[in-house]
Amino acid sequence: MKVEIEDKNESVVTITVNKENDVKTTVFSLFFIEVYSLSYFTLRFFKEVFTPPYEFKELIKQSFLIGYKSLALISITGFIIGLVLTIQSRPTLAKFGAVSWLPAMVAVSIVREIGPVISALIFAGKVGSGIGAELASMNVTEQIDAMQVSGANPFKYLFVTRVLAATLMLPILVVFADTFGLLGSYVAVNLKDYVSLHLYFSLIFQSLEFKDIVPSMIKTVFFGFAIGLIGAYKGYTSNKGTEGVGKAANSAVVLASLMVFIIDMIAVQITSLLQD
Repeated sequence: MKVEIEDKNESVVTITVNKENDVKTTVFSLFFIEVYSLSYFTLRFFKEVFTPPYEFKELIKQSFLIGYKSLALISITGFIIGLVLTIQSRPTLAKFGAVSWLPAMVAVSIVREIGPVISALIFAGKVGSGIGAELASMNVTEQIDAMQVSGANPFKYLFVTRVLAATLMLPILVVFADTFGLLGSYVAVNLKDYVSLHLYFSLIFQSLEFKDIVPSMIKTVFFGFAIGLIGAYKGYTSNKGTEGVGKAANSAVVLASLMVFIIDMIAVQITSLLQD
Protein backbone atom coordinates (compact mmCIF):
# COMPACT_ATOMS: atom_id res chain seq x y z
CA MET A 1 0.00 0.00 0.00
CA LYS A 2 1.24 3.47 -0.86
CA VAL A 3 -0.13 6.70 0.62
CA GLU A 4 0.81 10.08 -0.82
CA ILE A 5 -0.13 13.41 0.77
CA GLU A 6 0.62 16.60 -1.12
CA ASP A 7 1.20 19.88 0.67
CA LYS A 8 1.01 23.42 -0.63
CA ASN A 9 4.59 23.43 -1.83
CA GLU A 10 3.97 20.26 -3.86
CA SER A 11 6.17 18.18 -1.62
CA VAL A 12 4.94 14.64 -1.10
CA VAL A 13 4.91 12.57 2.04
CA THR A 14 5.07 8.92 1.02
CA ILE A 15 4.35 6.03 3.33
CA THR A 16 4.84 2.50 2.06
CA VAL A 17 3.37 -0.52 3.77
CA ASN A 18 4.63 -3.91 2.66
CA LYS A 19 2.33 -6.91 2.72
CA GLU A 20 2.95 -9.04 5.76
CA ASN A 21 1.72 -12.37 6.90
CA ASP A 22 0.60 -10.94 10.18
CA VAL A 23 -2.94 -9.71 9.50
CA LYS A 24 -3.24 -7.86 12.81
CA THR A 25 -0.09 -5.86 12.14
CA THR A 26 -1.37 -4.89 8.71
CA VAL A 27 -4.76 -3.80 10.06
CA PHE A 28 -3.18 -1.67 12.77
CA SER A 29 -0.74 -0.19 10.26
CA LEU A 30 -3.55 0.78 7.90
CA PHE A 31 -5.51 2.27 10.80
CA PHE A 32 -2.66 4.47 11.99
CA ILE A 33 -1.84 5.52 8.43
CA GLU A 34 -5.45 6.56 7.93
CA VAL A 35 -5.42 8.52 11.21
CA TYR A 36 -2.18 10.24 10.25
CA SER A 37 -3.43 11.08 6.78
CA LEU A 38 -6.72 12.50 8.09
CA SER A 39 -4.87 14.51 10.76
CA TYR A 40 -2.53 15.94 8.13
CA PHE A 41 -5.53 16.83 5.96
CA THR A 42 -7.24 18.54 8.92
CA LEU A 43 -4.16 20.60 9.80
CA ARG A 44 -3.80 21.70 6.20
CA PHE A 45 -7.47 22.70 6.18
CA PHE A 46 -7.03 25.01 9.18
CA LYS A 47 -3.90 26.46 7.59
CA GLU A 48 -5.70 27.23 4.33
CA VAL A 49 -8.78 28.67 6.06
CA PHE A 50 -6.87 31.58 7.58
CA THR A 51 -4.57 32.17 4.60
CA PRO A 52 -5.72 34.66 1.93
CA PRO A 53 -7.07 34.82 -0.71
CA TYR A 54 -10.52 33.75 0.41
CA GLU A 55 -13.02 32.08 -1.90
CA PHE A 56 -16.20 33.84 -0.73
CA LYS A 57 -18.12 33.36 -3.97
CA GLU A 58 -17.45 29.65 -4.03
CA LEU A 59 -18.34 29.42 -0.33
CA ILE A 60 -21.72 31.06 -0.97
CA LYS A 61 -22.33 28.77 -3.94
CA GLN A 62 -21.52 25.65 -1.93
CA SER A 63 -23.66 26.90 0.96
CA PHE A 64 -26.60 27.20 -1.43
CA LEU A 65 -26.00 23.77 -2.94
CA ILE A 66 -25.45 22.09 0.42
CA GLY A 67 -27.99 24.00 2.52
CA TYR A 68 -30.89 24.96 0.28
CA LYS A 69 -30.85 21.71 -1.68
CA SER A 70 -31.09 19.73 1.57
CA LEU A 71 -33.78 21.88 3.20
CA ALA A 72 -36.80 19.98 1.86
CA LEU A 73 -35.46 16.56 2.84
CA ILE A 74 -34.43 17.69 6.33
CA SER A 75 -37.75 19.47 6.95
CA ILE A 76 -39.90 16.54 5.82
CA THR A 77 -37.85 14.16 7.93
CA GLY A 78 -38.20 16.40 10.99
CA PHE A 79 -41.98 16.66 10.49
CA ILE A 80 -42.32 12.86 10.27
CA ILE A 81 -40.11 12.33 13.33
CA GLY A 82 -42.27 14.69 15.42
CA LEU A 83 -45.46 13.07 14.14
CA VAL A 84 -44.35 9.50 14.80
CA LEU A 85 -42.73 10.25 18.18
CA THR A 86 -45.91 11.88 19.45
CA ILE A 87 -48.19 9.10 18.22
CA GLN A 88 -45.96 6.42 19.75
CA SER A 89 -45.52 8.23 23.08
CA ARG A 90 -49.14 9.19 23.70
CA PRO A 91 -50.49 5.72 24.70
CA THR A 92 -47.73 5.23 27.28
CA LEU A 93 -48.30 8.64 28.86
CA ALA A 94 -52.08 8.08 28.80
CA LYS A 95 -51.67 5.00 31.04
CA PHE A 96 -50.21 7.24 33.75
CA GLY A 97 -52.57 10.14 33.12
CA ALA A 98 -49.70 12.32 31.94
CA VAL A 99 -50.88 13.26 28.44
CA SER A 100 -50.46 16.92 29.37
CA TRP A 101 -46.70 16.30 29.55
CA LEU A 102 -46.58 15.19 25.92
CA PRO A 103 -45.59 18.56 24.39
CA ALA A 104 -42.77 19.04 26.89
CA MET A 105 -41.43 15.50 26.46
CA VAL A 106 -41.46 15.66 22.68
CA ALA A 107 -39.91 19.13 22.60
CA VAL A 108 -37.02 18.19 24.87
CA SER A 109 -36.43 14.93 22.99
CA ILE A 110 -36.37 16.58 19.56
CA VAL A 111 -34.35 19.66 20.48
CA ARG A 112 -31.79 17.90 22.66
CA GLU A 113 -31.07 14.72 20.74
CA ILE A 114 -33.33 13.41 18.00
CA GLY A 115 -33.38 16.50 15.79
CA PRO A 116 -29.61 17.11 15.66
CA VAL A 117 -28.58 13.45 15.34
CA ILE A 118 -31.14 12.37 12.73
CA SER A 119 -30.53 15.53 10.70
CA ALA A 120 -26.77 14.92 10.85
CA LEU A 121 -27.18 11.32 9.67
CA ILE A 122 -29.34 12.41 6.73
CA PHE A 123 -26.84 15.19 6.04
CA ALA A 124 -24.02 12.63 6.02
CA GLY A 125 -25.91 10.41 3.61
CA LYS A 126 -26.77 13.20 1.19
CA VAL A 127 -24.03 15.80 1.50
CA GLY A 128 -21.13 13.67 2.74
CA SER A 129 -21.52 11.15 -0.06
CA GLY A 130 -22.05 13.93 -2.58
CA ILE A 131 -18.86 15.72 -1.62
CA GLY A 132 -16.89 12.48 -1.63
CA ALA A 133 -18.20 11.36 -5.01
CA GLU A 134 -17.81 14.78 -6.64
CA LEU A 135 -14.23 15.33 -5.51
CA ALA A 136 -13.31 11.71 -6.24
CA SER A 137 -14.60 12.04 -9.81
CA MET A 138 -12.57 15.24 -10.21
CA ASN A 139 -9.56 13.39 -8.87
CA VAL A 140 -10.11 10.49 -11.28
CA THR A 141 -10.44 12.79 -14.30
CA GLU A 142 -7.33 14.73 -13.13
CA GLN A 143 -9.19 18.03 -12.89
CA ILE A 144 -7.55 18.71 -9.53
CA ASP A 145 -4.10 18.18 -11.05
CA ALA A 146 -5.01 20.49 -13.92
CA MET A 147 -6.03 23.25 -11.49
CA GLN A 148 -2.76 22.89 -9.62
CA VAL A 149 -0.72 23.03 -12.84
CA SER A 150 -2.56 26.18 -13.93
CA GLY A 151 -1.44 27.96 -10.74
CA ALA A 152 -4.71 27.77 -8.80
CA ASN A 153 -5.05 26.41 -5.30
CA PRO A 154 -7.47 23.48 -5.63
CA PHE A 155 -7.36 22.68 -1.93
CA LYS A 156 -8.70 26.10 -0.94
CA TYR A 157 -11.18 26.34 -3.83
CA LEU A 158 -12.57 22.81 -3.71
CA PHE A 159 -12.04 21.41 -0.24
CA VAL A 160 -12.01 24.35 2.18
CA THR A 161 -15.19 25.90 0.77
CA ARG A 162 -17.14 22.63 0.97
CA VAL A 163 -16.07 21.89 4.53
CA LEU A 164 -16.94 25.42 5.67
CA ALA A 165 -20.29 25.29 3.89
CA ALA A 166 -21.18 22.00 5.58
CA THR A 167 -20.11 23.41 8.97
CA LEU A 168 -22.24 26.52 8.55
CA MET A 169 -25.33 24.98 6.98
CA LEU A 170 -26.02 22.00 9.24
CA PRO A 171 -26.89 24.10 12.35
CA ILE A 172 -29.36 26.10 10.25
CA LEU A 173 -30.90 22.93 8.84
CA VAL A 174 -31.26 21.51 12.35
CA VAL A 175 -33.27 24.59 13.36
CA PHE A 176 -35.68 23.88 10.49
CA ALA A 177 -35.78 20.18 11.41
CA ASP A 178 -36.63 20.99 15.03
CA THR A 179 -39.31 23.48 14.00
CA PHE A 180 -41.00 21.10 11.58
CA GLY A 181 -40.64 18.30 14.11
CA LEU A 182 -42.60 20.33 16.66
CA LEU A 183 -45.21 21.15 14.02
CA GLY A 184 -45.52 17.44 13.26
CA SER A 185 -46.01 16.79 16.95
CA TYR A 186 -48.75 19.45 17.05
CA VAL A 187 -50.54 17.74 14.16
CA ALA A 188 -50.29 14.36 15.90
CA VAL A 189 -51.75 15.75 19.14
CA ASN A 190 -54.70 17.22 17.27
CA LEU A 191 -55.54 13.89 15.67
CA LYS A 192 -57.25 12.82 18.92
CA ASP A 193 -57.50 16.03 20.94
CA TYR A 194 -57.81 19.70 20.17
CA VAL A 195 -55.06 22.00 21.35
CA SER A 196 -54.58 25.49 19.97
CA LEU A 197 -51.29 26.29 18.30
CA HIS A 198 -50.62 29.11 20.77
CA LEU A 199 -51.22 26.88 23.81
CA TYR A 200 -49.17 24.04 22.39
CA PHE A 201 -46.09 26.15 21.71
CA SER A 202 -46.52 27.93 25.06
CA LEU A 203 -46.20 24.55 26.76
CA ILE A 204 -43.15 23.78 24.62
CA PHE A 205 -41.32 27.02 25.43
CA GLN A 206 -42.12 26.62 29.13
CA SER A 207 -40.36 23.23 29.12
CA LEU A 208 -37.30 24.23 27.10
CA GLU A 209 -34.37 25.88 28.86
CA PHE A 210 -31.17 27.55 27.79
CA LYS A 211 -29.16 24.41 28.60
CA ASP A 212 -31.36 22.37 26.25
CA ILE A 213 -30.86 24.52 23.17
CA VAL A 214 -27.28 25.79 23.27
CA PRO A 215 -25.40 22.46 23.68
CA SER A 216 -27.46 20.84 20.93
CA MET A 217 -26.67 23.69 18.54
CA ILE A 218 -22.96 23.67 19.41
CA LYS A 219 -22.59 19.97 18.65
CA THR A 220 -24.28 20.41 15.26
CA VAL A 221 -21.35 22.65 14.27
CA PHE A 222 -18.99 19.77 15.01
CA PHE A 223 -21.31 17.37 13.17
CA GLY A 224 -21.22 19.53 10.06
CA PHE A 225 -17.46 19.99 10.24
CA ALA A 226 -16.83 16.25 10.62
CA ILE A 227 -19.17 15.35 7.75
CA GLY A 228 -17.70 17.94 5.38
CA LEU A 229 -14.11 17.12 6.34
CA ILE A 230 -14.51 13.37 5.93
CA GLY A 231 -16.33 13.73 2.62
CA ALA A 232 -13.60 16.04 1.29
CA TYR A 233 -10.83 13.80 2.63
CA LYS A 234 -12.27 10.66 1.05
CA GLY A 235 -12.63 12.43 -2.28
CA TYR A 236 -9.09 13.82 -2.05
CA THR A 237 -7.48 10.45 -1.26
CA SER A 238 -9.63 8.33 -3.59
CA ASN A 239 -8.03 5.78 -5.86
CA LYS A 240 -7.82 6.37 -9.57
CA GLY A 241 -10.54 4.72 -11.63
CA THR A 242 -14.33 4.71 -11.55
CA GLU A 243 -14.35 2.16 -8.73
CA GLY A 244 -12.62 4.70 -6.50
CA VAL A 245 -15.55 7.12 -6.85
CA GLY A 246 -18.02 4.60 -5.44
CA LYS A 247 -15.68 3.61 -2.64
CA ALA A 248 -15.07 7.25 -1.73
CA ALA A 249 -18.80 8.01 -1.51
CA ASN A 250 -19.55 4.85 0.47
CA SER A 251 -16.69 5.23 2.94
CA ALA A 252 -17.52 8.93 3.42
CA VAL A 253 -21.07 8.06 4.54
CA VAL A 254 -19.98 5.23 6.83
CA LEU A 255 -17.15 7.14 8.54
CA ALA A 256 -19.13 10.39 8.80
CA SER A 257 -22.10 8.59 10.39
CA LEU A 258 -19.77 6.90 12.86
CA MET A 259 -18.19 10.24 13.74
CA VAL A 260 -21.63 11.74 14.35
CA PHE A 261 -22.33 9.11 17.02
CA ILE A 262 -18.86 9.52 18.56
CA ILE A 263 -19.15 13.31 18.73
CA ASP A 264 -22.67 13.02 20.15
CA MET A 265 -21.46 10.64 22.86
CA ILE A 266 -18.67 13.03 23.83
CA ALA A 267 -21.02 16.04 23.77
CA VAL A 268 -23.55 14.28 26.02
CA GLN A 269 -20.84 13.41 28.54
CA ILE A 270 -19.49 16.97 28.60
CA THR A 271 -22.98 18.45 28.95
CA SER A 272 -23.79 16.05 31.76
CA LEU A 273 -20.63 16.98 33.64
CA LEU A 274 -21.27 20.71 33.25
CA GLN A 275 -24.85 20.41 34.48
CA ASP A 276 -23.92 18.44 37.62
